[in-house]
Amino acid sequence: MRLTPEQAAIIRSAAAEVFGTDARVWLFGSRVDDARRGGDIDLLIETRDRLAPAELVRRRTRYAARLYRSLGEQRIDMVITAQGEPDPRPVVAEAQRHGILMVDA
Repeated sequence: MRLTPEQAAIIRSAAAEVFGTDARVWLFGSRVDDARRGGDIDLLIETRDRLAPAELVRRRTRYAARLYRSLGEQRIDMVITAQGEPDPRPVVAEAQRHGILMVDA
């Protein structure tokens, strides 16, 4: 995993604050491959409950702002889904299959 321990701690802490301590956070994409360089931070956030669209936008914005303040301006992509509910987006299956679970509720 190409994140420092401090970066990983910030990601976990911010997720707990914004999405609750029962949220799961997965790191996926290029940052899970130690042989690669650069790349954005791709995160899958699994919330305990389905969020209404307006609430989803509000929390996504709050989480991104917290990460930018703490990690600096860098590209962070996030996908948010509800735990235990089917999600047909291929990116969700890819993150769960090849990602690293950083926070497990």
